[in-house]
Amino acid sequence: MTRSHRILGIDPGLASIGWGIIEVGDGRLHHCAHGVIVTDKDESMGARLLAISNGIAGLLSEWKPASVGMETLFFWKNVTSAFPVAEARGAIRLTIAREGIELIDFSPTAIKQAVVGTSRADKNQVQEMVKLLLGLPGKPKPDHAADALAAAICLWHSSGFRNP
Repeated sequence: MTRSHRILGIDPGLASIGWGIIEVGDGRLHHCAHGVIVTDKDESMGARLLAISNGIAGLLSEWKPASVGMETLFFWKNVTSAFPVAEARGAIRLTIAREGIELIDFSPTAIKQAVVGTSRADKNQVQEMVKLLLGLPGKPKPDHAADALAAAICLWHSSGFRNP
């Protein structure tokens, strides 16, 4: 096996932060793990951001990714709901920067384009392609984790890590 490159994908949020780890080796994608970091809505904003940072730090320590792909902030109508997610993204970004790991942001449309081949793909199409590309028995759950795996695949697709 040629040397591998491990990638962490992140779907940021405040209540639920999706994460997914893939590894590229022999020119193929391999699924390692995925899940969510959940924060308690009854906690203070500071406590929630600390929980996010600690969760990301734990993933970085356990999986030691070489790079991270994160979905950019997207909001449609309610700008005020974007502010807490922006704060969560800041906590995530700071935690990753402290480890000196490369972080690349991708728009939702760029992720869809990289994973499905069209920027207009729906959530079901993205999940199905993530399942196929990673050889999973079913669509990854929960949705935020599937989106994080898609962000990791997007980083692999766009960064030339196909043959490490």
